[in-house]
Amino acid sequence: MHPRLPILLLALLALLALPALPALPARAADPIELSVDARELPRKLLRATLTIPAAPGPLTLVYPKWIPGNHCPSNPINAVVGLKLSAAGQPLEWRRDPEDMHAFHCTVPPGATAVSADLTFAIPDPYPSFALTVSTAKLGVINWGSLLLYPKGALAADLPVTTRLRLPDNWRFASALRAQPVTGPDPTIPFETVSLETLIDSPLIAGQHLRSIPLTEGRDPAHTLNLVADSAEALDIKPRLLAGLKRLPAESAAMLGPAPYARYDFLCTLSDEVAGGGLEHHQSSDNRLSERSMLDETRMAGSAELLPHEIAHAWNGKHRRPAGMTVPDYQKPLHTELVWVYEGLTSYLGYVLSARSGLVSQQTARDRLASTAALMDATPARAWRSLHDTCVAAPVLFGSPHQWRAWRRGADFYPEGLLLWLEVDSLIRTKTQNAKSLDDFLIAFYGTSPGRPTVKPFTLADLCAALNAVATHDWLAHFRARLDSTNPRAPLAGLAASGLRVVFKEKPTEEAKAAMTTGRAAGGLSLRYSLGLDANKDAVVTDVLPNSPADRAGLSPGMKLIALNDRRYSHDLLKNTLETPTTEKRTLTLQVDSNAHLKTLTLDYQGGPRHPHLERDPAHPGPDLLADILKPKTYTPPATTTSTPGTQPRSGDKK
Repeated sequence: MHPRLPILLLALLALLALPALPALPARAADPIELSVDARELPRKLLRATLTIPAAPGPLTLVYPKWIPGNHCPSNPINAVVGLKLSAAGQPLEWRRDPEDMHAFHCTVPPGATAVSADLTFAIPDPYPSFALTVSTAKLGVINWGSLLLYPKGALAADLPVTTRLRLPDNWRFASALRAQPVTGPDPTIPFETVSLETLIDSPLIAGQHLRSIPLTEGRDPAHTLNLVADSAEALDIKPRLLAGLKRLPAESAAMLGPAPYARYDFLCTLSDEVAGGGLEHHQSSDNRLSERSMLDETRMAGSAELLPHEIAHAWNGKHRRPAGMTVPDYQKPLHTELVWVYEGLTSYLGYVLSARSGLVSQQTARDRLASTAALMDATPARAWRSLHDTCVAAPVLFGSPHQWRAWRRGADFYPEGLLLWLEVDSLIRTKTQNAKSLDDFLIAFYGTSPGRPTVKPFTLADLCAALNAVATHDWLAHFRARLDSTNPRAPLAGLAASGLRVVFKEKPTEEAKAAMTTGRAAGGLSLRYSLGLDANKDAVVTDVLPNSPADRAGLSPGMKLIALNDRRYSHDLLKNTLETPTTEKRTLTLQVDSNAHLKTLTLDYQGGPRHPHLERDPAHPGPDLLADILKPKTYTPPATTTSTPGTQPRSGDKK
C-alpha cells in the first residue's frame, strides 16, 4: 500500500478485507418467547412454539445438551420431533450439524427479525437416566430445557426468555418460576421473564391432584412443600413426616449458614409410574417418590434422605460449585473431577440432616450407615477403579447398566462420598478436641450467599485452604490418598473414629427389611453378603459379586431363577433354606432360565444369612462421635424416638 493514500481509504479497504461475521445472538432486550401447549401431557406429548430474535444471515440454534445437576449430556435430542423453522412467514430450511447432533443451521432471510420454531417433545418411556420431563395420566413434570432452542454462543445468564403454558383442564401447577396474572378468557398462564439460566433452573410440576403446604409460615425465606400425585389419597402426608420437613429448613441453615435463595419450593412427584430420584435447583428441587411415600411409615425414609440431600445442594452444587462444572451455556462439557464434593459431600449432608430434622431415628441413621459401609466394602471393582476415575467418568456412568455393577462401579462418589466426609468430620472433631466440626467449615465456605441465587466457583485448593482454616491438616494429601486408591477395602476410618464397626448378623436391620418390602424395590432379594447375588421381584438376577459363591456357580445378571433343589423357586424358599441351621456346607441346585435356555447350576455355600449392622467396638475408648454428629442443632428431640425403616434412594440414581 502506498504510504500517501488517504487514511480513510486505507480504513475502508481494511474493512472490506475482513471476513463476513456470523449473525450475533439475540440482544438482551429481545427475549425469546416460549409458548408450551401441555394439554396432551397425559399422552406424553408436549408442543412448543418459540420466537427467537435473530438478525439476517447464518444462524445456528442449539438444543440444551448438558443439563445442570445431571452431570452428563442427558437431554434426549431424539425425543424432539416435528421440528419446523420459519421467518417472516416463510419456511426455513435447516440442517443438523454433522458432528453436534444438538445443533441446527439455518439462514435468516433479509428483513426478518426473528425465527419461529415449532417442535413436539415426545416424552421417552422409559428413559435410561433421570428423565427431565415425565408424565402419567394424572400428572407431569416439565423441565423447560426439553422444549428449547437458543442461538449458539449466547450466554445463558444474559439471554431473557418469556414463557407461557397451557395445561390440561382442571390441572394445577407449582414451580419456583412465578406466574403472572391470567387476564381474559385465555387460559394460557404467563410467567415472569427470566434468563435462560433461571428458566432451565425452574422446573414445573402439574396434575389433577396437587397440594402445597407452607413449611416456614411467618418466617423468611419461605419454604413450601408441593405434592403432585396420581391419586388424591397420596397427598395426605403423615404428621410426623411433615413435622420433620418443617424442621429441615432451620437445620439446613444451622449447618450451612444463611440460605442462598429468596424462597424454596420442594417439588415432589408421587407416582409408581415415574422412576425415583431428585434433581437440584437454586430455589427448588425436583423430587420423584413412590405414590404412597407420604402415607406409609415403612416408606417414610424413602423421602427422609432425598429432600435433605436436594435442599443441601442449594448451598453445595448451586451456590458453591466446582469450577469445572461451572459453564456459560448448556453445550460445553462438564469436568466432573470434583463431583465427590458436589455429590459426595451432599450425600453426607443429606444423611446428617435427615437425622437432625427427625425424619429418621438415630437408629435408622446408624442402620443406613451400616448398609452404605458394607456396600462399599463389598465392591470388588475398587481393586481396579479408583474413586477419582468414577468422578472423571461420571458423564458415562450415569444410566449405565446395573448388571455387574460390583465389578464396574457406578456413581460410587455418592455413597463413598458419605464415608469420606464422615472421616473429615471425625478428623476435625478429633484434632480440635471436639471444639470444632465440619459445620464450622460448611458455614464459612458455603454460607456466603447474599440471599439470592448466585454461583461462586471453587477449586480443590480453595476447599483445602478453607478446611485448613478450621483444622490444620494436609488435606490435599489426605484427599488424594483416598481418591487415587485402588485398595479393595472401603475408607472406614470415620466409623473407626467413632468407635463403630460393621458386623454381620443373620437378621437384617429394620431399614434393610423395609427396603426389600416397600417402594420400587418391593419383592426383591439381596443376598450380597452371603451368596453374592441380588434379584428383583420377578426372580431375575440383577447383580452378581465377582468371586462370590454365586459367581463361582456360574450365575450371571439376567438369569431367571426357576427352581431350587427340585422345587419351584421363590425368594421365601431360598431365604428359608439359608436360615435352616447347619454346620455343614450347603449345596444348592438351581435351575435357571438363561436367554430362553434352561441350565442347572450347583452353588456351594457354608453358613447362614449375613446382613450388615453397626455396633460399638469394645476396644475403642473414645466417645461416640456419630451421636454428636447426628444431634439436632435447633430443637430437642423426644427422649425416645421410634425407628423409621424404609428405602433410602440416592440422588445418584437420578441423575
